[in-house]
Amino acid sequence: MSEKTISIVLPDLRGGGAERVNLDLARGFRARGFNVEFVLRLARGELLEEASEIGQIVGLDAPRVRSAMKPLINYIAERRPDAILASMWPLTALTIWARARSRHQCPVVLVEHGMLSRQYKGRGALHKLMLQKSLKYAATRAEGVVGVSQGVADDLAKLTGLDRGQYNVIYNPVPLSGRVTARARDDVEDLWQGGQGKRIITVGTFKQVKNQALLIDALAGLNDPHARLMLVGDGDLRGDLERRAQEMGVVDRVKFAGFQTELDAFYASADVFALASWREGFGNVIVEAMHHGLRIVSTDCPTGPGEILENGKYGRLTPPGDQEAMTAALREALASPFDSDRQKSRAAAFTPDIAIDAYLALLFPHQRQTVEG
Repeated sequence: MSEKTISIVLPDLRGGGAERVNLDLARGFRARGFNVEFVLRLARGELLEEASEIGQIVGLDAPRVRSAMKPLINYIAERRPDAILASMWPLTALTIWARARSRHQCPVVLVEHGMLSRQYKGRGALHKLMLQKSLKYAATRAEGVVGVSQGVADDLAKLTGLDRGQYNVIYNPVPLSGRVTARARDDVEDLWQGGQGKRIITVGTFKQVKNQALLIDALAGLNDPHARLMLVGDGDLRGDLERRAQEMGVVDRVKFAGFQTELDAFYASADVFALASWREGFGNVIVEAMHHGLRIVSTDCPTGPGEILENGKYGRLTPPGDQEAMTAALREALASPFDSDRQKSRAAAFTPDIAIDAYLALLFPHQRQTVEG
C-alpha cells in the first residue's frame, strides 16, 4: 500500500510562528508514515529549505489570494491528496472552494492561528461581512476547524454565529529543546558580548503587533546599568527599534541577533524571556522558553499567553502597552526565587505528539493513529 499524502496549504514559509508549527506537524506526520507536500501560494520564505527536507514544495505562483484559486483546484484534481491541512484565512476558505471545484473529496481541516476579529478590525463593514460569511461557509463544509487556543476558537464562533462545539482547540506543538552545543553557546555569548548583568530575551518578527519597543522602554525603566535585552528576529521595524534604543539611552545594552533558526542556545543564555505583543494566537516562543526553565514575563494579550501561563501561575502577566507594569514585572522576575523544573514540567504539556494525534484524528477520523517505534 502506498503512503497516504497530507497536503499542507500555506501562504508561504516565512519565519513566523504558524509556519514553524506546520513544519513541526509535517515532521510528525512523516514519522507516522505519511507523505507530506507543502502547497504554497508563493514558494518563498526563510523556512523553505528546511521544509524541502521534510516534503515536496509545490508553488502555486499566485501573487494574490484570489489568483491562487485555479492553480489550487488543478493541484487537488491532479495530485489527489488523501487529506489537506490549510492554515490562515482567507486561504482556509479558498481551499474549501477549490476542493469543491476539483471534484476530489478528500478531508480538509482548517486552522486559524490568530484572533481574526482583532486582526482585521477597522477594515470596514463589507470586509467584516465577507470575513464572517466565508468563515461560516468553510466551517460548515470542512471536516474540522481548529483554533490554536480557546480564545481563537471562541472568536471564530462569535464571528460565524456557529455553535462553539463546531470548533476544536489544538494547542500548537512545541518540540522539546535540543542539546546546546559548545559552538552554539559560544556564538550566542559573542552576541551578548560577555558581561555579568541580567539577560532578557525576546523572539519574534519585528512588526507592530509584537511591540518590541515596549521591552526597550522597560529595559530603560529598570535603571540597572548591567541588565541587557536581546531581540532575536528581524523585520521591517528593525530600524525603528534601533532608533528607539538610541533615544532611550540603552543602545549599548540592546542586542540585535537577527533571524535565527536554531534558538536553543539563545534561550539557554538568558535569565528571563519577555513577550510584549498586543495579541497572540498562541505564543509558541513562551513554551520554547519554558522548556529551558526560563522565567516568563508576558503581556496578557488575547489569547495564548494567559492560557499557557494559566493566568499567571507560571509567569507574570501585564496589561498590553503598559511600560510601567512591564518594567515592574521584569524587576520582580529577575529578583525572585525560581523553580525552573516547574516551568519545564508545564512546557511538556505542549509536546508535538499530543497535537499530531489530535490533527490526525480530524484528518483521518476512521483510522487509529499510533506513534511508530
